[in-house]
Amino acid sequence: MGKKIACLVTDMFEDSEYTEPAKSFNEAGHEVITIEKEKGATVKGKQGQASITIDQGIDDVSPGQFDALFLPGGFSPDLLRADERFVTFAKAFMDDKKPVFAICHGPQLLITAKVLEGRKATGYKSIKVDMEYAGAEYHDVEVVVCGNQLVTSRDPDDIPAFNRESLKLL
Repeated sequence: MGKKIACLVTDMFEDSEYTEPAKSFNEAGHEVITIEKEKGATVKGKQGQASITIDQGIDDVSPGQFDALFLPGGFSPDLLRADERFVTFAKAFMDDKKPVFAICHGPQLLITAKVLEGRKATGYKSIKVDMEYAGAEYHDVEVVVCGNQLVTSRDPDDIPAFNRESLKLL
């Protein structure tokens, strides 16, 4: 049976880091539910190629309704982490040992949630030091799987490996 995957996303997400994993998850029979401040809002990718109509508002969902969390990169994670509701939502998945898939700048939400301590992870090179300060063991490789829970990748070139390892966990 397919899993329900929460996707925290807002404007300026990295287009392919949302569209390609989401397509891959859907094709495997899973359901990706996009979550932002307001249901029905439209958010646009920073490359201008993708736009998403938001499925649910953050106040209308709880982590318990979902099996996994997906955090695409771009500027979206940095914008979302300024709002405590999104940080708390992301933290719950790590605390509950549910799968979390974060690519590029996606780990910024996990840094703010203070859940990377002692975890193996990767991310976009510009947040490497932030991840290290957050206590992560940073690896500069296309995909890192930590503890059968956390899947991280660096950038759009890593999407095939990111999708493969995320689907294995699902």
